[in-house]
Parts: sequence; C-alpha cells; structure tokens
Amino acid sequence: MADLPEYEVFALKYGSVMRGRAENFLRGDPHDMAPDPLDYFIWVVRGAGRTVIVDTGFGDSEAKRRNRQRTIEPADALKLVGVDAANIEEVIISHLHYDHAGCLDAFPKARFHVQEDEMRYATGRHMCHACIRQSYAVEDVVQLVRAVYGGRVAFHDGDAELAPGLSLHRIGGHTMGMQSVRVHTRRGWVVLASDASHMYANMETGMPFPIVHDMTETLEGYQTLRRLAASPRHIVPGHDPRVIRRYPAPTPSLAGIVARLDVDPSDAA
Repeated sequence: MADLPEYEVFALKYGSVMRGRAENFLRGDPHDMAPDPLDYFIWVVRGAGRTVIVDTGFGDSEAKRRNRQRTIEPADALKLVGVDAANIEEVIISHLHYDHAGCLDAFPKARFHVQEDEMRYATGRHMCHACIRQSYAVEDVVQLVRAVYGGRVAFHDGDAELAPGLSLHRIGGHTMGMQSVRVHTRRGWVVLASDASHMYANMETGMPFPIVHDMTETLEGYQTLRRLAASPRHIVPGHDPRVIRRYPAPTPSLAGIVARLDVDPSDAA
C-alpha cells in the first residue's frame, strides 16, 4: 500500500432541493416533514498524472423541468479546482439517473465508465414503467448510447481497477448497475458512495432512500461500503449537505461549494 498514489479528492456542490425528512427514507414516518434537503454533487479525483471525474450533474433544462435549484453549471464548478471539462479523458458514471449523467457534451474527449447492468437497465424493459423511468432523462441516456457508437464508453461487469489506488465497485440496489468509487488518499481509502447511500443516515439506520431497485442489494451494499473504506468516516454519501460542512474547502472563498475529501472531516457538522 505504501507504493500506491495518494489522490486528491473533491466534492463540488452544484445544486440543492428542499425535501421533508420522510421523503428521504423508505418507510419513514410520513408525518416527519422536518426540512431535510439534498445537495447535488460531482466529484474530482486527481493525482498520479491523471484527473478523473465522477458523475456529471444535470443541465439547465432538467433543472427547470424538475424544479431543482442549480447554483452553478457543473463544468464551471470544475474550473474552481482548476479542471477543464473539455480536456478530461476519463469520467466515471455511478449510475444513469438524471442528476448523475447529464451534461455529457461538456466532456468531448472523455471515455465514460459505466456498469453494463446499468445500461441494460436504462435502455431495456424496466423503462416501460413510469415510476422507474422518472429518475432518468431520456436525452442523457440517448447521448450515452451515441457515445457507445463513438467508441467512448467502457463497460464494466462488476468491480474493476482503473489505476493503482483507484477502483470501481458494483453495488447495485439503488439501480441495477449502481457503482461506487474507491480512492487511495493520504488519509487512507476513501469511498465515494454516490447514491449507494444518499445520506449518512440511510446507511447508519439501515433505512434506504425510497428509490430502490433491489432492497437486499441496497442493504448489503452498505456492508460493502464499510468493507471498502478505511473507516465509516471515509465513506462519502451522494447527497448529504453535511459533506460540504464536515470537510474543509481548499480555500476560504470556496466554502460551501467545494469540499476536500482527502483530509479528515470535522465531527462538528
């Protein structure tokens, strides 16, 4: 392990939505509508001569259609940490929901890493059901299909090492091909869970977010996240506002927008 690269890892907040607490937990108390917002993130992994983006956010049209607040264009958020989306060559798509797989045209040079199960899910018979397809944006899925035909998609069937100290892990559960990312940093193995656990509390209580493809895979996925990470403090959920509060910004001017995940979090948030 001593020879592994130590990557920098950043969470970039590009939007948010207000929700009630009951909306964020399957079988939550329907009367508990205390404010429990979600933040929207993309992530940057940088080091050893490479920069890898994890997820790509959603565009302005989806923000308007779904009444979501988007505070910055994802590609502009990347510029805040010195990354030009137009030059990125590797993008990991955790899953193809609208808030994780939009804006693909901002990455014209990129190869997109996705689980084969996820593409099969997003383009197959499951999408005949409105309650499943509502979390997908058809134009984003079509754009990824075009990237397939352009030779720009790498399909994975389960876990895969992309580089020393950087690997993909199929979790499933939330969607058929949900994958998380394991990164070696100076503080040990950090796991970008993405929507394998939307909030810290989903994993801590064993009560998943309400959008679930496979309940057993979701719950067992929490165990996998714990196994992959150096400790529970090294797991970063996909939408929890506490991420941006627990981790320091690279500079004071980026507080509330960018969080550095390769340093220890604060327990104060």
